[in-house]
Amino acid sequence: MDHDGILSPGWIAAIYGSAGVLAAAAALRGMMIENELWLLCGLLGLIMTIVTLPICIGLRSRVDKGGEQTIELDRIRTQIRSLNESMDHLNETLILSDDARRVLNRRKERELLRKAIEEDIVEEDWEAGLVLVRELAERFGYRADAEEYRDKIEEARSKTQDRRVRESMRHLDELIAAHKWDTALTEAARISRLYHDSPQVEGLRHRVTNAKDHYKYEIERRFLHAAQEDRIEEAMDLLHEMDQYLSEHEGEQFREVARGVIGKARENLGVQFKLAVNDKAWDRAVDVGQRIIDEFPNSRMATEVRSMIDDIRERAETITR
Repeated sequence: MDHDGILSPGWIAAIYGSAGVLAAAAALRGMMIENELWLLCGLLGLIMTIVTLPICIGLRSRVDKGGEQTIELDRIRTQIRSLNESMDHLNETLILSDDARRVLNRRKERELLRKAIEEDIVEEDWEAGLVLVRELAERFGYRADAEEYRDKIEEARSKTQDRRVRESMRHLDELIAAHKWDTALTEAARISRLYHDSPQVEGLRHRVTNAKDHYKYEIERRFLHAAQEDRIEEAMDLLHEMDQYLSEHEGEQFREVARGVIGKARENLGVQFKLAVNDKAWDRAVDVGQRIIDEFPNSRMATEVRSMIDDIRERAETITR
């Protein structure tokens, strides 16, 4: 320094050169190791160096010209001292290890971790939450907090899974009630895969097959009662439905009863057709005749109806017009 306490040009170059190099090195290290703290400190140092350097040079120039600007000199000296203090703090920060900085910031990071875990619980991202719980226990030593959050995650996951299992089971019951057996079996397999650790999903496939067998038994029982009580229309509807469930071997035991029901159904339709024709109820005759053709296509009665059906349709259309 000279007699006025102002840095000489050599000192200015040395101090600002060192500060610039140190700040640039810190910023470069921050970029290389992807550490935001190093990068921020380096950039701050560069900015302060660049901002105060022109001031210092201007002051030196004015002193060389013999000007006495005491107030401005004091302000500039204050800025230079602030720069020195900031550089000292930057240096102290940079020489700290990552672990040391983590200790200094552990309370803040603890709160950030707790908040992140709470968000994962709300979003039902259980695995991400457990990763943060391990971080809380192993890296920061908050094992009591970690156990508390681990319990909260397991409880929340259990409640969510129970709710989803109940919803899936309700959907499965709807499929069973609608007698959609193939779809129900597929859904049962899906539920078992997704919630294999839940006791509620045990034996779902068996549940579907049991329901199907019970329904088949009910159809058979209702068919026999309808046939016995000469409720032929109902017996025919049940017979058509039984075709979907019975194998050829299983159908053998109902063959004779089915023949009787089919014969009576054919006779009943034949009587209804003749009555409709005799009553000249042509619309009804068309409907009954078409049923005979559709349900008993190979019968002699169907052949007779085919020979008459076109004429009957013309009569029905004439009456409509």
